[in-house]
Amino acid sequence: MYVKDAMSTVVLTIGPAHTLRQAAQLMAARRVGAAVILDTDTSGLGILTERDILNSLGAGENPDREIAQTHTTPDVVFAAPYWTLDDAADAMVRGGFRHLIVLDGYEPVGIVSVRDIIRCRSAVTERVSGVPA
Repeated sequence: MYVKDAMSTVVLTIGPAHTLRQAAQLMAARRVGAAVILDTDTSGLGILTERDILNSLGAGENPDREIAQTHTTPDVVFAAPYWTLDDAADAMVRGGFRHLIVLDGYEPVGIVSVRDIIRCRSAVTERVSGVPA
């Protein structure tokens, strides 16, 4: 299976100036664990995760003053739709993260999470064995 088979194609995107509270509210409303930060001024992409928000709160920072852009993963790793799920899982393990932005060329087309990979693996196991995973 490939990343394109597992990824979510509806991605929450936020601007770099959103506060952590605004980002958290949007993530909670959409029931997602990560948001893609799209900075149209720099054409850059970043990712803000639940873990980033928790780290900020744990450090005593004010979520109404902290800007999402400053709490993103510094070295974002991107996946391609044609990567295998093993490729994506390996990248996540090496980087110590649970989400990858999926790019087709330079265009974000989805996001894949550990949960997406597990869901696909479980479905394959169920089809092969006939036993619910």
